[in-house]
Amino acid sequence: MSVPTMGATDSGIELAIPKAEGGIGKVILSPRSADLIADVEIKPFSLWPDDRGYFLEVARLGQGMIAGFPAESSQVSAALNYPGIIKAFHYHKLQTDYWVPAAGLLQVALIDLRSDSATYGRKNTLYVGALRPWQLLIPPGVAHGYKVIGEQPSMLVYITNRTYDPKDEGRIAYNDPSIAYDWELQHK
Repeated sequence: MSVPTMGATDSGIELAIPKAEGGIGKVILSPRSADLIADVEIKPFSLWPDDRGYFLEVARLGQGMIAGFPAESSQVSAALNYPGIIKAFHYHKLQTDYWVPAAGLLQVALIDLRSDSATYGRKNTLYVGALRPWQLLIPPGVAHGYKVIGEQPSMLVYITNRTYDPKDEGRIAYNDPSIAYDWELQHK
């Protein structure tokens, strides 16, 4: 099944839903993993805890992973998520997402839909949040979603390189049989 593109005026990325093996794909345990989908970036972030809680610097505009995000059209958002919920899958044709899981723990699923990518069809799973404070940069053409793990709500703060445009976003069901992502507890 092909995912529609926006035509000649968009970024030129050709997208297609891969026929994938069931499961969760490669679990990413290091920001430098050879199994990471091409162009996805991971970097640990610092938390400064004390007896009142903790401080987290989400980003400095014009620096770090979002250095190229234009100030006039970037958007900062946050999502509070209840335990056990699944928000998946969506993708962008033009937009880049920068995610910082500020509280709780997320099981993040990524699938490369870019048919011309060296990692087309690859699935990654990342466990990020309070126990693994990683920031993620998710490029256009990589489908993404997450499940809240544990008994506490999660807070995902994210910055996009452009303001929300519903024409740029595509959706794929969390249980799409072609992707065959396994959201069940893995019992490993």
